[in-house]
Amino acid sequence: MSRVNTVLGSVPTEELGAVAVHEHIGYGMPGSELDTQWWKTPEERYAETVPKLRRFREYGGGTFVDVTGICNGRDVDYYKSLSAKTGVHIVACTGFVGGDTALPHFARATVDYLTRHFVHEITVGIADTGSRAGVIKVGVSRGGRMTELDKRIYRAAARASVATGVPILTHLAIDPQPAVDIFEEEGLPLHRVLFGHADDGPNAPNTPHEWIFERGGRIGFDTFGYETELEDPPFWARPRQERLDHFLSLVNKGYLDQLLVSADANCSPLGWPGVKGHTVNYLFTDLIPDLREAGVDDATIKTLLEDNPADFLTIRN
Repeated sequence: MSRVNTVLGSVPTEELGAVAVHEHIGYGMPGSELDTQWWKTPEERYAETVPKLRRFREYGGGTFVDVTGICNGRDVDYYKSLSAKTGVHIVACTGFVGGDTALPHFARATVDYLTRHFVHEITVGIADTGSRAGVIKVGVSRGGRMTELDKRIYRAAARASVATGVPILTHLAIDPQPAVDIFEEEGLPLHRVLFGHADDGPNAPNTPHEWIFERGGRIGFDTFGYETELEDPPFWARPRQERLDHFLSLVNKGYLDQLLVSADANCSPLGWPGVKGHTVNYLFTDLIPDLREAGVDDATIKTLLEDNPADFLTIRN
C-alpha cells in the first residue's frame, strides 16, 4: 500500500484528500524568536492558526504540507497538536528553504553529514518528536544563483531522496540547470522533484517551464493569491489574471499531470507581519471558482489538488 509520512504517522495515500502542497504553519528567518515588534506568544499563534486549518478542513482540504525548513521555525510537536485538533493531515519537511537560512552548524557541514541528517529525519524522526519528514525542502539563496552551499544541500537532498523514496520540493525554480545536473548525477528521476514558485512575479519570466517539463520535472504554481490587487502586495506579487492565464496555457499544452498548485501562505508568520488577506484557503475561495469560470472541469481540478500531489508525495522505495 502506498503511504505518506505525516506528523501523526504514515497514512495511506488514498486518505490525503485535497492537498495544499506548499504552505507554512509559521515561517520566519533564524532569530525571529528574538524579534520585539512581531513576536507572538504560542497562544496568539494558536489562535491565528486553528481557525484557518478548520476552515481548510470545512472546504474539503485534507492535507497541509508544511515546507518550513530547518532553522525557519519548524515546530513538529506544535504541528502534531494542530493536526489532532483540526483533523488535517500535516506533512513536515526536512531540508532548508535556502542555504542562506542554514545556521553555521549546517552551513559548514559536508554532503555526507547533511545526507545522514535528512535520512534520519525521514526514517527515524525529527529530534525527539517521533514524527518523520514526508518531503525534502531545498532552495536557492538570495541573488538567484545557486551557491556552493546550495549545491551541497541539493546533492544531499538527492541522495536522501534516492535512499528513502521521499520527494524533493524546491523554493524557486530559477537557475535549474545546476539542480538538474546534480539530480541526474545522483540518479534521482525528475518526476520526484517539484520545482516551486514558478509562477511568482519576479521569477516566472526567468523559469524555463517547458525545459523542466521535457525532462520530467514537476512545476509548482504555488503562490496563488499573492496578487498585485492586494491592499499591500508583496514584491513577489503578480496580477491575478496574468498568473491564471499563464497556468491555463500550460494546462492546455498538455502538462496537467506535471502541475501542482498551492498558496504558500503563512498561518501565523514569525518575525514579520505576513501578507494581509491571504491564506491557504484562497485555493477554495478564489482559485477553484476562477478555474471553473475559465471552463476547467471538476476532473481536472481533482487532478490538480488530489491526484498529482498524492502521486508526488507517495514514498517510493
